[in-house]
Amino acid sequence: MLKTCKAMFMLTVLGFFMFAAPTFAEAAMGDRILANGSSGSDAEELQEHLMTKGVFPYHTATGYYGVITEEAVKDFQRQRNLKVDGIAGPETYHAVQVLRKGDNGKHVTQIQNQLKEAGHYSGSVDGIYGAGTKDSVKNFQREQGLTVDGVAGPNTRSALDNIADRDTEAGKTLTVESTAYTASCDGCSGVTRMGLDLNKYSDAKVIAVDPSVIPLGSIVKVEGYGVAIAADIGSAINGNKIDVFIPNPDDAMQWGRKDVSVTIIE
Repeated sequence: MLKTCKAMFMLTVLGFFMFAAPTFAEAAMGDRILANGSSGSDAEELQEHLMTKGVFPYHTATGYYGVITEEAVKDFQRQRNLKVDGIAGPETYHAVQVLRKGDNGKHVTQIQNQLKEAGHYSGSVDGIYGAGTKDSVKNFQREQGLTVDGVAGPNTRSALDNIADRDTEAGKTLTVESTAYTASCDGCSGVTRMGLDLNKYSDAKVIAVDPSVIPLGSIVKVEGYGVAIAADIGSAINGNKIDVFIPNPDDAMQWGRKDVSVTIIE
């Protein structure tokens, strides 16, 4: 009888954990450990944040944690002096979501829009976390009684989410004058403003933009080129102009100079 009761107890406990405990995939973002082979919305969001840090070289998040994502995580871990293992555990996940001066991309655009709506930012919504954005974040933090450090961490971003919507320019279409460039052009380093190494990722779809017209980090569809990320700038790219990245010099020359339609997807 004692053995029967003990067995029933063990089955009850096992059943509780099977049906009541959250699965690995259901764990809150930041609690879950992502590694090569993981997939889902957490992996997709991780890739989007890695784009902001300039270490994920593609225009769209796939939601699959493969070799490229693993290498991007390692690059980010090196930047932040974290353990370099290519695994996005809680420490790495927390760090990658913190926005600070030097970051670029759509997450920066989001907080610039929020700061503008909250009356703390009057600069260009360009996706570049520069001195103006840092000062605006400080002013917002001071008003909200938060730690004043100019870094948009979880508490600051939560406060922004509570008082301001995340505006977007998605759906906006404009006609621009386009030219093409390669990673090996005169004076080019091959590394974009967002830190993407075009020598390493020659198949990346990237355009250079005027951030005051198309914010850095925007995902765009370019007529005759396809879907790309606005990840670069150029001294001659002012106003309604773009430069599309084409790895082969002959193909870049063939692109020439022409007007094309650009639609901001996100």
